Amino acid sequence: MSSTAVQIPGYVAGTWEIDPVHSDVSFSVRHMMVSKVRGRFTTFSGEIVTRENITDSTVNATIAADSIDTGQEQRDTHIRSNDFFDVENHPQWTFRSTGARAKGDDLVVDGELTIKGVTRPVSLALELNGFGPDAYGGYRAGFSASTTIDRNDFGVDIKLPMDGGGVVVGDKVQINLEIEGVLRQG
Repeated sequence: MSSTAVQIPGYVAGTWEIDPVHSDVSFSVRHMMVSKVRGRFTTFSGEIVTRENITDSTVNATIAADSIDTGQEQRDTHIRSNDFFDVENHPQWTFRSTGARAKGDDLVVDGELTIKGVTRPVSLALELNGFGPDAYGGYRAGFSASTTIDRNDFGVDIKLPMDGGGVVVGDKVQINLEIEGVLRQG
């Protein structure tokens, strides 16, 4: 894939606000060594700046750590505690891109993810889903991105061993983003 925007149908260089109503920030992690628990964050915001040369584009986003929702309130309360996210002392997570690059026919956004006060580099596999007008006279863009992190790298290092071996919560966390942005007017 060329890094020029002209080859992406409908591509527009500009500043996009993440639309949280039409976006999803979710994750999955192995549970009890047999299945995966899925969850999402309900409160997040951010800005995507697309440039004429797509690899010059940037992303800044914030997630409210206490907005976790795994569908089970007792588990969510435990995850918000010092054992996991310590949301009282670390209420926000942030992502700041440091670059974008082509990888074969794909795009990758490199950046710095901060969780629980610990910042580490991450790379997000990016898919551009489309650009086009909306029903309200605005213009929208859709992006999908994913990465896998090791929760221990970010200080979420609780160990919950199981009788007979294994752990209750796996170390690898798959993060999936479905983002819709609204072009800022003026």
